Amino acid sequence: MHETSPLLHFAEDQLQIFALSFMTIVYFFKIRWILKFPAGKERQKTTSLSGMNAKKGALQSLLSVATPWALGSYREHPWMYVQFVVFHIAVAVSIAMSVIMPYWPHLIAHPAVVLALQVTFAGGFLVGLLRLIRRMTNAHVKAITTPDDYFSLLLLCVWMIFSFLAAPNNRAMSEAPLLAYFILTAFFLIYVPFSKISHYIYYPFARYYLGRTLGHRGSYSMLKPAAQPRS
Repeated sequence: MHETSPLLHFAEDQLQIFALSFMTIVYFFKIRWILKFPAGKERQKTTSLSGMNAKKGALQSLLSVATPWALGSYREHPWMYVQFVVFHIAVAVSIAMSVIMPYWPHLIAHPAVVLALQVTFAGGFLVGLLRLIRRMTNAHVKAITTPDDYFSLLLLCVWMIFSFLAAPNNRAMSEAPLLAYFILTAFFLIYVPFSKISHYIYYPFARYYLGRTLGHRGSYSMLKPAAQPRS
């Protein structure tokens, strides 16, 4: 059995624990800061449609990420939703792999599992590359892109490459891909709370209050796209 070097052992153990703990602490204070602001109260009588209310509106709003047909942008551009799903699954799987690999490597050791991981990471890389190119070439998207957007996408693309290379977990061949993967994962976890990637921490709060308000007022949700009048 191949013996792991002290540097790789540190990168996959203590460094990952530190990065995850750091991210958790930062998010704890972020959520605590958000909750300090009192929620707005309704000042008008409910005008909701039959069967719709504030609670149902909030629930539907929270679940909108899983109902792309309810969002105009994804209805008109379904390929963008496919990219969204592939990209976020790849990121979540890579983070999960960084936790599983050091402690329960047998769970992801089967060749079929390794292949599935590599296909996922390859998909994540391709989507990240497409998004990076789009931000550089689409005039409308480029106008609202910040340096953090470019750096985040580039970081994720490079991370997906090393996730792909690290998936076989072949320490006897070379530890370099594994070392790069764990160091990049730790950097990613530490960097995310201070980047625009951390938008997901605001998602449940924004969607909950938006859905609750619009549900109460009867302007949410249209379960089916409105029929377009014929010209």
